[in-house]
Amino acid sequence: MRYLVSALLVVVGAIHLLPLSGLAGAAQLNTLYGLDFSEPNLALLMRHRAVLFGLVGALCLFAAVRSRLQPLALMAAAISVVSFLLLAWDTGPYNASLARVVAADLVALACLIVAAGLRAYEHRQR
Repeated sequence: MRYLVSALLVVVGAIHLLPLSGLAGAAQLNTLYGLDFSEPNLALLMRHRAVLFGLVGALCLFAAVRSRLQPLALMAAAISVVSFLLLAWDTGPYNASLARVVAADLVALACLIVAAGLRAYEHRQR
């Protein structure tokens, strides 16, 4: 079970690392989100967002091999995923690129739920 939790954290980490490519600039952000990021202030905010997602992704990958960090990684990733999904739900219609982000976050949420459940089950067995 421990290896399955680690594998799920790798999936969640990989999903969170995908936006790191946005650090390359407005053109890459446009590719990721299907929106115009030519305004420099907006591009700056989105590039910073990419860094923050990178941190969550790195934490998940590190927690995959350091089980003591798994509760922290699960919580950080869950806050990231659930907050985005709630905001997307509240916002309403979004473009196809953002629909892919929503789908990826739904996959991440499923992984997080299974991983948290496995950790809780494993903890009760001890």
